[in-house]
Amino acid sequence: MAQSNPPFMSGVPELLLLRLLDQSEMYGYELVRSIKTATGEAISLGEGVIYPVLHSLERNGALKSRRKAVGGRTRVYYSLTAKGRQRLDKLRNEWHRVQGGVASALAAGGHA
Repeated sequence: MAQSNPPFMSGVPELLLLRLLDQSEMYGYELVRSIKTATGEAISLGEGVIYPVLHSLERNGALKSRRKAVGGRTRVYYSLTAKGRQRLDKLRNEWHRVQGGVASALAAGGHA
């Protein structure tokens, strides 16, 4: 049975979505698959997680969307705005800071 995403994953979906959309325009289910692939299947986020984050990012001006007809159906494609790139940079820097701190604490071994 696959492990669910732990509580410390807060903020990670936003970071991953912004990073993927910095590379190219994508639609929701494509983002779900791309996150799984990009993380070596370590992180699997369903549409119930992805769409609320996408809608929030769009409301905040970090993303823009457009409808596109594909194979007889309409898909909503998302892309990054300048504000979204700024948000990605901020989140990426914060992630590296936290990741470095946790790595240092784990490497220290003993008790503080």
